[in-house]
Amino acid sequence: MPSRTAHEERRPRQRAVYNEHEYASFRSSIPLRKILTSEVSTQPWVSFDAGPKSVRCPLVFLPPVCGGADCFYKQLIALSAKGYRVIALEWPPCWDTAEWCRSLLIVLDVLRARKVHLFGASLGGFLAQKFAETYPTRTASLILCNTFSDTGIFHRHESSFFYRMFPGLLLKKLVLSGLPGKAMERDIAASVDFMVDNVSILLQIDAVGRIWKEC
Repeated sequence: MPSRTAHEERRPRQRAVYNEHEYASFRSSIPLRKILTSEVSTQPWVSFDAGPKSVRCPLVFLPPVCGGADCFYKQLIALSAKGYRVIALEWPPCWDTAEWCRSLLIVLDVLRARKVHLFGASLGGFLAQKFAETYPTRTASLILCNTFSDTGIFHRHESSFFYRMFPGLLLKKLVLSGLPGKAMERDIAASVDFMVDNVSILLQIDAVGRIWKEC
């Protein structure tokens, strides 16, 4: 039986949602790749790169605070089948937006992406805007979903330092606080369950890194 990768050791799959045929097909056909940069941390970025690698201006997905790279697996399957190159990224814990942008630039160079269309959801959308502001010549377009243009409304910058001392369980509750809890359609409920599962297997350092960026 093959051994699990280091990423899978850090984030073991637990719930039945990960055993569904479509997700299993995604993991078996689109390899997980780790890209280490010295800009952010000693931990690597995670990427799923689908479609023709000859395309130098792909669509890049950046997840929300409660999601990982694999939360876009349905989009990667559908769009790559139509001939598009699509990449989903997940970043390691990061404490500085400028460093995050420099690190993403290194990742894009490794993936040989000359320019990118950035799709960002929530926190991913805010970071996409910061990247476009910092590196406009590397950004072809922005597609923003449920995101924000200014973090001033949170007013938690000073207190965010103490999040590093919070236990993982409390941090995960904070991350999940923005997800809907009322009755919803079956497909939407399944996607929420997927995100809840994603957060439930985060390490404490990963959870605090995401909250820190949102603050």
